[in-house]
Amino acid sequence: MTARILTGSKQEIAQQVASLNGEVREAIVFVEEPISESTPPVPETIEELFREMQPHESHANDVDDSREAIYQRMERE
Repeated sequence: MTARILTGSKQEIAQQVASLNGEVREAIVFVEEPISESTPPVPETIEELFREMQPHESHANDVDDSREAIYQRMERE
């Protein structure tokens, strides 16, 4: 079995699929959702983006996140 990537318009891809030999079992389709008024706006600045993410940040005080500490194996590793 081989996988193929088909590109083009909907009609071109449909024609390519129809002309394939064998069985087509699956297809991945990307559908872009229309932007509506209920869609949250994209932050205008990077500062706004980080401000929005603050509630999801980790706030540990005793963490060594230096490059050396990140790449050094711990006892159980």
